[in-house]
Amino acid sequence: MSVLSLLPLRHLRHLLVLALLSLPLALSPLEARELAAPPESMVEVEVATVGMSGVAGVPVVLLREPGAREVIPIYIGVTEARAILRALAGERAPRPMTHELLGDVLGGVEVTLTRVYVDALTESTFLGMLELTLPGRDAPVHIDSRPSDAIALALTAGASIHVAPEVLEAARQIEYQGFDDQVVVALGITVTPLDEDLREALGLPGRAGVLISDVSGEAAAAGLAPGDLLLEVNGETPETPMHFLELVRDTPRDAPARLRVWQQGEILEVELSTEVPTPAPRRRAPGLEA
Repeated sequence: MSVLSLLPLRHLRHLLVLALLSLPLALSPLEARELAAPPESMVEVEVATVGMSGVAGVPVVLLREPGAREVIPIYIGVTEARAILRALAGERAPRPMTHELLGDVLGGVEVTLTRVYVDALTESTFLGMLELTLPGRDAPVHIDSRPSDAIALALTAGASIHVAPEVLEAARQIEYQGFDDQVVVALGITVTPLDEDLREALGLPGRAGVLISDVSGEAAAAGLAPGDLLLEVNGETPETPMHFLELVRDTPRDAPARLRVWQQGEILEVELSTEVPTPAPRRRAPGLEA
């Protein structure tokens, strides 16, 4: 039997915090990595969905810049792509995946993931960093990470995601293709495809549009809710989740996105900023389980 298994939970928590506090000191100069760009120079982004690069056929996570105009692809692995899609949908595996387990551990020891960074591109490899706030320590702790793991963890924990300008510029050269049947997030609104069975189960009208499965930030404050039917974005009907993202991207610069939404028999018209909304932990909406 391990000695650790005999310790009370509160003692284990203290040991984990001490381990995290000592981690930066334990790293040798060859192992440690500093942020490649100043945090204040980086751009906060919103995770939109997952797609496929047009040339290599490698999964990419699509990040929406503030102001709606650009969607930037970052290379990720197949497993991480699945994890990000599950996180966007607010789903958890029957047993915790790695990023979910780490999120639970951080929460259990009262360590907060405040930000994740995609701060460099070296030899065609994107580099990421976690920013942790620890009890009893004023300065944050930065931990080197793969961007795909960091982004999946950020979605679970509700941390913001920031990308260096040089990375954004390089990633714009990557060709990508989205998938019409995947969950998509923009403006703090999560949308999914709508089939006839789901339409009937939710009592939605026979009108074209996409299903809202989750909302946060300004969208939630405006009264939008899971189970609503998104009818129009800037006067056009979104036929698929990816089409919704494209319509948001086409919002005129410095103008709000105009939405028309069916909600319990009434039509709501709202205007939402195209800036990146405040992140929130992803949770599956009640009543919309698959």
